Amino acid sequence: MSTQSYLATDDPELAWLVQAEESRLENTLNLIAAESHCPHSIYEVMGSVLNTKTIEGYPGNRFHAGCVNADRIEEIAVERAKKLFGAEYANVQPHSGSSANIAVYFSVLKVGDKILSMSLPHGGHLSHGHKASMTSKCFDFAHYRVNPETERIDYDRVRETALEFKPRMVVAGASSYPRLIDYKTMAEIAREVNAYLMVDMAHLGGLVAGKAIPSPVPHADFVTFTCYKTMAGGRGGVILCKEKYAQTINHGVFPGCQGTSAVNLIAAKALIFKLAEKQSFIDLQKTTLENARALSKAFRDLGYRIVTGGTDNHQVVMDVSGKGITGKEAEDRLEAAGIIMNRNVVPSDENSPGKVSGIRLGTSALAARGMGPDKMAEIAVLMDTAMMKSHLNDAMKKVKAEVLQLCQTFPLKKEF
Repeated sequence: MSTQSYLATDDPELAWLVQAEESRLENTLNLIAAESHCPHSIYEVMGSVLNTKTIEGYPGNRFHAGCVNADRIEEIAVERAKKLFGAEYANVQPHSGSSANIAVYFSVLKVGDKILSMSLPHGGHLSHGHKASMTSKCFDFAHYRVNPETERIDYDRVRETALEFKPRMVVAGASSYPRLIDYKTMAEIAREVNAYLMVDMAHLGGLVAGKAIPSPVPHADFVTFTCYKTMAGGRGGVILCKEKYAQTINHGVFPGCQGTSAVNLIAAKALIFKLAEKQSFIDLQKTTLENARALSKAFRDLGYRIVTGGTDNHQVVMDVSGKGITGKEAEDRLEAAGIIMNRNVVPSDENSPGKVSGIRLGTSALAARGMGPDKMAEIAVLMDTAMMKSHLNDAMKKVKAEVLQLCQTFPLKKEF
């Protein structure tokens, strides 16, 4: 009897919703930058009996018995993470990227210490000290911004801010910044003020693992990332660090910030780290980059303003206000057509709180379906039509039909 059969018996309503979600994923184009499509082996291990085990502590030093298999799973995940990313140490227990960031903060900083990070409207993340995040209540954050003309990080200005603010930690990394970050320069700035450098590469983990873009690992004291974005694996966070910080980081995660970790998710991390060494995964990351560049060009040709003028990673961030719509209107109109993405602030929105003028697109999920750069112009035209002609029923019907045809031509894959 299959797992689905048990669920259908125990809770038909939930079983129906799971099937409905499978259908939604199969029949829509996913351009959410924080998502991808993972192989079915990931689902298999996440839905396994590993869910039941409690593992407070670390391999060989648990606070519960019966951890012989869980210990080996975690050891494998750590070994594979270190090998894949060339890191001296890895902690694979964090529940999420935000949990990983918080664990790093509390492992080496004291409450009230200063942290310099990227402003959220300019590309940063909530856990980088945004006022809505608990991190802002625990530490004293200052935020650097992008150059208003180029919309790229102004490293001279970052250095000036660091010298003036004197942080104990500098955070590099972003959730909506489509350009590469100069980790070497950020490390130099951190050293100038005797600060730690933490890099949050939550969005870029797969691209780094596939060697499609430069790695921050050689330059940073700490690197955090998640496994379900470009890594295309299961959920959960990871911390990479220098060996000298190993015990400090371990204590920061447990018992510092969380209790037992999910063994099924640790196993999923181990699995994706193995799959990431396959040529097909490496090719997937290269295609993801090519798709983003092609999508950026296609929208530029259609008259859209691309934030920073282009992209160096999997993201395309666009300001749609010039087209007379808001980011929310664009999101809703595209979802109605079967194209899924998210509204996003752009740097200029900082001056108008609550205003969201942009959208953020990611190409990882399209690449995971087997779509290459030759399809990006077609997708851009469909999106433009949905955003600009949502009031025309015939136009929207045509877009929906073409989206569905693309989904059927490129079905979700069960493996890389």
